[in-house]
Amino acid sequence: MSAFHRAPRTVVIAEIGVNHNGDIELAKQLVVAACDSGADYAKFQTFSADDLVTADAGVAAYQQPAAGGATQQDMLRGLQLTHNDFLELKAFSESLGIGFLTTAHDFTSLDFVLSLDLDYIKIPSGDLTNRPLLERVAGEGTKIILSTGMGSFDEVAEALEALEQSGLNREMITVLQCTTNYPAPLDETNLRAMVSMGEQLAVGIGYSDHTDGKDAAVAAVALGARIVEKHLTLDRSMSGPDHSASASPSEFAAMVSSIRAVETALGSEVKAPSPTEAPNRDLVRKSLVAIKPIGAGEEFTSENIGVKRPGTGISPMYWHEVVGTKARRDFQVDELIGLP
Repeated sequence: MSAFHRAPRTVVIAEIGVNHNGDIELAKQLVVAACDSGADYAKFQTFSADDLVTADAGVAAYQQPAAGGATQQDMLRGLQLTHNDFLELKAFSESLGIGFLTTAHDFTSLDFVLSLDLDYIKIPSGDLTNRPLLERVAGEGTKIILSTGMGSFDEVAEALEALEQSGLNREMITVLQCTTNYPAPLDETNLRAMVSMGEQLAVGIGYSDHTDGKDAAVAAVALGARIVEKHLTLDRSMSGPDHSASASPSEFAAMVSSIRAVETALGSEVKAPSPTEAPNRDLVRKSLVAIKPIGAGEEFTSENIGVKRPGTGISPMYWHEVVGTKARRDFQVDELIGLP
């Protein structure tokens, strides 16, 4: 096999989340946008507001404009889709040739999501410490995407142990570095934590991007992320908790394009001449040459031989083997030195 090939393809997930605002037609438009932007998957969030939060749970600072003074439960009720809606969205996604995923945020929703036979089960950051959910998911034997926002290294390690103890092979798990804020400050992205988790915990790594722009996501791929997800919206000015921290279709497409370019640039771990540079080697490298006329029988010295292009003669790496030997024939100035 040639040493020159692309790095493994990064799975790019368009996190539609709740940016459909509870409207299935808007959800379908977002699936189309995800497909057109080059994403591999369109992902949603499945939940029952009553099962997810208590009646008096507050809202995060970034959610306050969308909540308009309502409780988190009231806000989330307006962002729910039905199970039938998700079945329709799964079929619609598949008809477009894009994968479908959805994250379950409560146990009732989890049973439904597990019934969909998806390629991955996403465990959101809020459930990093939800042992009953971790154990339930691990028993399915499906590939797991574990988001680690707000988590410490020890909490991630404990979650992995819970999954493993429940029968899931660690090779089936991809851990996502994540900063749970919308938008997340670039200086709190900590992509090197993603790398260290992969090295120390022996798991695949990825990145859940909540920053503005594409820089962090592209850098994550350069550092070895095999999965990248980012929120997608049709319009960042739309009403809703996540729109303002999401990428527009054009922004998302630009990110995917940059990710694919980085994959190409990453290439192979093997250091060897590339197919296009090999023909340049003889022209750019150097050989031992005569810098003065040298007669047959005359000794090669540092005064009569030098190093010049092209590289079709004796490599300068053999300098010490040549100096001190005697010429077997005459050499003119700039003639490549030959020992025979």
